[in-house]
Amino acid sequence: MTVSKGYGVGEIYIPEGSKFVGKTILETQLHEQDINVLTLYRGAKVIPNPRKDRVLEPDDKLLCFGKMEAMRGMIPAKARKRRSPAIVDLPESLPEAKEADD
Repeated sequence: MTVSKGYGVGEIYIPEGSKFVGKTILETQLHEQDINVLTLYRGAKVIPNPRKDRVLEPDDKLLCFGKMEAMRGMIPAKARKRRSPAIVDLPESLPEAKEADD
């Protein structure tokens, strides 16, 4: 299987107050943005291939496959900045470990 560049798997979190709360997966129109819901996580429950008529609730997590740019666009800018890890270069060599005295 070949996957086009720009596509991948991502998780979409549905917080309290989200415009998706109370809507069905179909009503979210994620499919219109080339995003397919693979799995719904609701508390300890895992729902693979959730039906399109399943109503979303606060704190649901959707494991999706689709356009990464579209999924990134769903994360508020403030949250995106918090989630971006700082990347640092590793040193060329590690310091020598001291041997413990026996």
